Amino acid sequence: MKAVRRFTVRAGLPEALADLGTLATNLRWTWHPPTQDLFAAVDQAIWERVGGDPLHLLAQVPAERLEVLATDDSFLARVAEVADDLRRYLREPRWYQHRAAELNGTRMPDSIAYFSMEFGVTEALPNYSGGLGVLAGDHLKAASDLGVPLIGVGLLYRSGYFRQSLSLDGWQVEHYPVIDPSGLPLEPLTEPSGTPILVHVAMPGGRVLRARIWKANVGRVPLLLLDSDIEENSDDLRGVTDRLYGGDQDHRIRQEILAGVGGVRAVRTYCELTGAAQPEVFHTNEGHAGFLGLERLRELVSSQGLDFDQALSAVRAGTVFTTHTPVPAGIDRFPVDLVQHYFGDESLLPGIDLRRVLALGAEENPGMFNMAHMGLRLAQRANGVSQLHGAVSRSMFGALWPGFDTDEVPITSVTNGVHGPTWAAKEMTTLIGDPETPGADIADASVSDAQLWDLRCGLRERLVGEVRRRVRAAWLQRGASALELGWTDSVFDPDVLTVGFARRVPTYKRLTLMLRDPDRLRALLLHPDRPVQLVVAGKSHPADDGGKALIQQIVRFADDVGMRHRIAFLPDYDMSMARYLYWGCDVWLNNPMRPLEACGTSGMKAALNGGLNLSIRDGWWDEFYDGSNGWAIPTADGVNDPVRRDDLEAAALYELLGSQVAPLYYDRDAAGVPTRWMSMVRHTLSSLGPQVQASRMVREYVESAYAPAATAGALAQSDDFRVARDLAAYRRRLSGAWQQVRVVDCELSLDEGQTPVIGERVHVHATVDLAGLTPDDVEVQAVVGRVGDTDELSDVVTATMHPVAAGRYTVELPLPHAGALGVTARVLPKHNLLATPAELGKVVLA
Repeated sequence: MKAVRRFTVRAGLPEALADLGTLATNLRWTWHPPTQDLFAAVDQAIWERVGGDPLHLLAQVPAERLEVLATDDSFLARVAEVADDLRRYLREPRWYQHRAAELNGTRMPDSIAYFSMEFGVTEALPNYSGGLGVLAGDHLKAASDLGVPLIGVGLLYRSGYFRQSLSLDGWQVEHYPVIDPSGLPLEPLTEPSGTPILVHVAMPGGRVLRARIWKANVGRVPLLLLDSDIEENSDDLRGVTDRLYGGDQDHRIRQEILAGVGGVRAVRTYCELTGAAQPEVFHTNEGHAGFLGLERLRELVSSQGLDFDQALSAVRAGTVFTTHTPVPAGIDRFPVDLVQHYFGDESLLPGIDLRRVLALGAEENPGMFNMAHMGLRLAQRANGVSQLHGAVSRSMFGALWPGFDTDEVPITSVTNGVHGPTWAAKEMTTLIGDPETPGADIADASVSDAQLWDLRCGLRERLVGEVRRRVRAAWLQRGASALELGWTDSVFDPDVLTVGFARRVPTYKRLTLMLRDPDRLRALLLHPDRPVQLVVAGKSHPADDGGKALIQQIVRFADDVGMRHRIAFLPDYDMSMARYLYWGCDVWLNNPMRPLEACGTSGMKAALNGGLNLSIRDGWWDEFYDGSNGWAIPTADGVNDPVRRDDLEAAALYELLGSQVAPLYYDRDAAGVPTRWMSMVRHTLSSLGPQVQASRMVREYVESAYAPAATAGALAQSDDFRVARDLAAYRRRLSGAWQQVRVVDCELSLDEGQTPVIGERVHVHATVDLAGLTPDDVEVQAVVGRVGDTDELSDVVTATMHPVAAGRYTVELPLPHAGALGVTARVLPKHNLLATPAELGKVVLA
């Protein structure tokens, strides 16, 4: 029989243990070992059986056991101690509050709304699919630790993301377990009367999509998740939040409208209900939730009497947009007629002209609406997620700023980080100190190579046990008999060099690069003196048969009787499995097609545990690799044939593994310790440990994006939005005159026959026709740089020119280079609410 309805009954706790309920529902326990140890002490066997989930633990612990604990003075003292620690953590000033006190003239926002389509906080809240979600979860945790007043906003998926298993022939099979929100660490947002609060979003045809708001407590950070699976909705609307990244484009746009438009309404309701500060800054984590900007436009048009352009000035000032993809195929794009269908009758966004909405998402294909383009046009500050990805993004989106060099495109970078307390093994933290600053103790001679090596061996042995357990479980699920699985007890070896590769399986990540030459890989794995063992995991999107075929190739290779003790594919990769991999792998492998990996944070998590990276110089590794903290796989730059490129880079990978990595690992001293290997481990922990932290990332966001956005937003809204109105008027005035603005001439003052030397100061003069604009409306710049045969400038230096007469500008500047130089002048917009002169995409060149 099947149940017609699911529901969860939470455990009733004795009054003396009431704090256990609070500790179980604040997700700080996911990164706080004392809280985890406290719950483990309730019942160790059940704790392990439920995968370390406090709510499931409390639901399964016999009432008699709870009654005993309620009279155990020593246990009650532990509960009180941990609960008091949580209360202090939630209220005490932290980095953000101290930093705000230090700054003068910079506005630190009282509240920031952080929107993401997925949040990977913990496997106990299965609301993520991969790196984007885990990054968002780490962002919330780090913000909590730092005291940053963040509010997370997303959707609650009733099927979360799929569970993965394998068929007998190695093909990925998806399962969608249905979750019950009342059984998760969530609480519904309700009226004081207890009635659930609903968000309403208009749909075409006079219909209304309603969503309940669930709240998770991620330390100090509230995470609001919208859920459409309620009785007030018709069946098709109930299914809007059924699956993460599921369904067709019609389903997807409904999800994104709910996340963006409904998400803003949820935040407003939450702040009104709780008295929390309304957000001053809105951070759009990838384009999925980009419609939030349209809802904020509607708010200002309807409540403040602003026109569209005035509202746009205010919205842009307080918005931050982060792009996570370096490939156009990774951008959400919708047919224009689909956008017209949902936004066309103004019931969704009253007062907002559909033509202006479509212009925000316009791209080179007039039939498509581009969510990333809209995100960039609605945000004054935008960034990629590594230095290399920032450069790729400036090139990728450069057409939105015509006339500017790629380096001038206003997209910066904040390199992703990972939450150290979540991903560093407890034993590593105990040995070397707080993972926030691992370099403080690891260089200390009190931690010997032998101690560190013993720890690494213990973590590897734990991984081997987990590999054996999961390989056996996977084969049972594929239909094997327990009687034929005795061999799974001896797969992998705790003493063998262990390489890990785990991530999503899009084509560019090249899951099967390691299989380019199967014989060469086999020789590495089965080497008689220096063997290697390889653990692989990853999920392919359910609709991506190409990705599933790659998984099948790996599985078939790993199924070989002669190989299966040295290579394993572990199905159902999630945060729980990931920890074992990051803790136990000696080497973390990453071999994407450069530069298609935006950041890739899995190698950061391995580094926190003393794992050495073996990676293509892409994403974060391109900037953090220093020659001593791992290995860089050479890339076949300039080779356009992808087959030949894969062959060359695979050969380089085999060569590194066989001639450098494995020999170093097996080179031992008299005590059996690989001292040169441990030197690299120490260097990795001390050099990468502080750099890869999510706390570093969030501090960068605060100082480079949130604080400037709050300052600009406050300026835009000051004096009844006078500055926003002024900027809108300025933009209209600029648009009317810009086509007639021109640089009449530009000249460099040199004596006849003079050959200047580098550093010598020269005068540049320009005559400019401003077409009715005033000198205060523009910035006139001199540009000097190297010049080639085509007269194109490079390595340029710019300097602001000053008016000396009507239409006449000059500046004195030092010559920056030797060799052939060129000079020109250009005119740019200037306004105190512009973050950069390039922001409006307007420039007039000589």
